Amino acid sequence: MEKEYWMKKAIDQAKKAQTYDEVPIGCIIVKDEKIIARGSNRRETKQSSLAHAEILAIEKACKKLGTWRLEGCDLYVTLEPCPMCSGAIIQSRIEHVYFGAYDPKGGCAGSCTNLFEVKGFNHYPSYEGGIMRSECAKLLSDFFKEKRKQKKQLKKQGTPSE
Repeated sequence: MEKEYWMKKAIDQAKKAQTYDEVPIGCIIVKDEKIIARGSNRRETKQSSLAHAEILAIEKACKKLGTWRLEGCDLYVTLEPCPMCSGAIIQSRIEHVYFGAYDPKGGCAGSCTNLFEVKGFNHYPSYEGGIMRSECAKLLSDFFKEKRKQKKQLKKQGTPSE
């Protein structure tokens, strides 16, 4: 199937995160043309710095397959993976990584650094960024624009904000 088809499924997960007032980042893992795991950002909900969409999806995929080796799996995520998620992708042996928006402040598939090309690791996933880039980026920019608007409104009302 087309990469855009799968990225739309990851976008659905990002929108799910947004319903929980989470930063809209979504991820799916595909094996043999079937989604085997889904994840959406849950850092605020779980109050855990580890609750990134990719980490949650990788945990579910490992459980579903009964192994930590996710060989033959493709990961689709709406935002370029961070250092933690890139490391988890390498460690879990995911074959292909496809992401939507680039992350100039934290992306580790080319933006800040590229962990997928650091010499010395025992696994190197193939990767491609920019799939449905504008749609994925718009979800994030709209989310943060709304957050800034809410913060401004609270300030006007004299209500202390976090």
